[in-house]
Amino acid sequence: MRIAIGADHAGFALKEHVKKTLAALGHAVDDHGTHSDESVDYPPICIAVGRAVASGAADRGIVLGGSGQGEQIAANKVIGVRAALCNDLYTTRLSRAHNDANVLSMGGRIVAFGLADEILALWLSTAFEGGRHQRRIDQISAAEISQGCRSAGSSLDSARDDAEHGKGSGHPARKFEG
Repeated sequence: MRIAIGADHAGFALKEHVKKTLAALGHAVDDHGTHSDESVDYPPICIAVGRAVASGAADRGIVLGGSGQGEQIAANKVIGVRAALCNDLYTTRLSRAHNDANVLSMGGRIVAFGLADEILALWLSTAFEGGRHQRRIDQISAAEISQGCRSAGSSLDSARDDAEHGKGSGHPARKFEG
């Protein structure tokens, strides 16, 4: 499986550990940064991971930060991304089985390496159950389309450019097309 991964400075150490674990499990890893523990803004990194997943360049994505909250929010701005914050095994299993999460978020200041390995193994091995859960995923996808996310035109382009350059877009709920 091809995995896109990205982290801010607070998730950097966990990212480096997870990359080694993924490689040992036989997965290909595309690292979208950061490449040190120096302070960096996470939205462009997490959006890049989300875009890799949404475009099919990666099968799944992983975003890491201090708590994982902001990273999950940023990745979820990409249409087609279902990022789940998983700092425990129960949430991890349900994120895949019920929500078909395609991006995993964890907090480097919350999850130790051993638990991260368990979360990662469970997340990668848990299948989506489909059925009634597919109906709900379809409703989420329909909401993305009905909010005009795919046809926002220049407003979307402007919001994307602002996000990539660390500026506010004025559209906090708008998703970025992958």
